[in-house]
Amino acid sequence: MRISEILRRKGSDVATVAPDTTVRTLLAALAERNIGAVVVSPDGNAIAGIVSERDVVRSLHARGADLLDTPVSEIMTSDVRTCAVDDRVDGLRRIMTEHRIRHLPVVHEGRLVGIVSIGDVVKSAISELATEREHLVEYLQGRY
Repeated sequence: MRISEILRRKGSDVATVAPDTTVRTLLAALAERNIGAVVVSPDGNAIAGIVSERDVVRSLHARGADLLDTPVSEIMTSDVRTCAVDDRVDGLRRIMTEHRIRHLPVVHEGRLVGIVSIGDVVKSAISELATEREHLVEYLQGRY
């Protein structure tokens, strides 16, 4: 399965915030959308970074409540790994596991076109296994 298939199923909506957005506003966006990370982007197309709940918690522990009025650019991960729409999900699964990444922005022709979470990857693996199981059961029952 390719990343494009995941995006086709889930949609290509990506939550973004500008680099100067406060952590307080970021938290409101995460809660409102029930998501774990957003892409930091000055224009909705280019990727300046990514910031997750984990980044907020670690920074809050280190810096205290004053963090809430800090721009997300100060706590974001700026070295962002991305994937392409034509990448295979099994390769992405390996990258996410090895690098302990839960969210990967999807880029096509230099533009942000989606985001894939570890949940999306697991869901696709379960779907593939269910399809494979169905085919095996049909084969064993002589339906082929």
